[in-house]
Amino acid sequence: MQVSVETTSNIERRMTIGVPAQEIDQAVQKRLQETARSVRLNGFRPGKVPMSVVKRRFGDSVRQEVVGEAMRDHYIKALQEQDINPAGWPKFEPKTMEEGKDLEFVAIFEVLPEIELGDLSKVEVEKPVAEVTDKDIDTMIDNLRRQQATMKEVKRKSKNKDVLTIDFKGFIEGEEFEGGAAEGHRLTLGSGQMIPGFEKAIVGGKAGEDLEIEVEFPEDYHNEDLAGKPAKFDIKIHKVEEPQLPELDQEFFKKFGIEAEDEATFREEVKKNMERELKQAVSNKVKNDVVDGLLETTELEIPAALVDQEIDRLRQDAVQRFGGQVDFQQLPKEIFEEQAKRRVKTGLLFQEVVKKNDLKAEPAQVDEKIQEIASTYEQPEEVVAHFTNNPDQKAQIESSVLEDAVVDYVLGQAKVKEKKMKYEEAVQAGQPQR
Repeated sequence: MQVSVETTSNIERRMTIGVPAQEIDQAVQKRLQETARSVRLNGFRPGKVPMSVVKRRFGDSVRQEVVGEAMRDHYIKALQEQDINPAGWPKFEPKTMEEGKDLEFVAIFEVLPEIELGDLSKVEVEKPVAEVTDKDIDTMIDNLRRQQATMKEVKRKSKNKDVLTIDFKGFIEGEEFEGGAAEGHRLTLGSGQMIPGFEKAIVGGKAGEDLEIEVEFPEDYHNEDLAGKPAKFDIKIHKVEEPQLPELDQEFFKKFGIEAEDEATFREEVKKNMERELKQAVSNKVKNDVVDGLLETTELEIPAALVDQEIDRLRQDAVQRFGGQVDFQQLPKEIFEEQAKRRVKTGLLFQEVVKKNDLKAEPAQVDEKIQEIASTYEQPEEVVAHFTNNPDQKAQIESSVLEDAVVDYVLGQAKVKEKKMKYEEAVQAGQPQR
């Protein structure tokens, strides 16, 4: 086997491989003999079809099969000989494959890039500093009660927190616009579901009333055709309902998986959950900033094969979120491309930090992470056993711990600025980037 490798870009390689004709022709002959023993053709008894007939009928397809297998096998062998680690499967281009001639083919593939990490001292990280206050707990418990509320229709004027059933139709410069109308829409006043000013304008409305309001779409509205434009809405209020909040009793507590004898114990459990959420949000925000900083300070060319693999994973995740109701192929690759590129770049950069600094997921840290996760379940010992006895699950925890180690290392080099925030602001700031 003859092998030559050409570097066509920083991450692309063009490998030319030659395979002796004798090796291919012998493999083809052996495959045709196997075919002759098993093939059934009209006019011939099983196993008695002449080789000339078998070759005429099946010779081209058998050679195609043998050549395909030979290219795959010799490509893998050549990678091992050349000590090359590809980033994905190659594109094969046969140059010669005729009988009696040496097989020559080209494998075009990508390799992982050589990474030179940027100046980590230029990475800027904003770390939220927040605490869970009594007011935050009150708000959270109020939200939990409203999730379990029953509705009572009222005849009075509407107020914040009421649920209105409305029809509405929107106009810009006297013309209806797409997506600006609905019938039987249920709207909780004060929820921020509609554009600014909409909900405030209908507070005080009663069932049976027709209203006309004027509002303006925000400048940063997601639909550029509507952004910043004034609009009028015709609104019909069909029903006003007042939420009837449940009592803070043991029956209510159990709906959220909390065994509590009284409100004080319930509040303490809610506080613990909120503190866990806050800790995770701060961690997410810091990690997002670290990733942004690494991406900004390091030039990185990424293999298209890795991006395509990540796009496929994201598409599969999306199909699962839709409950399998959407065909994988119906989701355009383009809508996942930027997210996939960010993930691939992040993974490569984290791997480089790990390699350059010999970072490891220490067993004690892995155990601590498992204990932390288990503490959120009713039977933590079962969760610990699950992760401990399941290698794949434990590997995911080890990977998470290693990511934390990378973040900690970068933070040690970066410019970290603490910023005081309210609980809700910190949680919002820590929303994971997709």
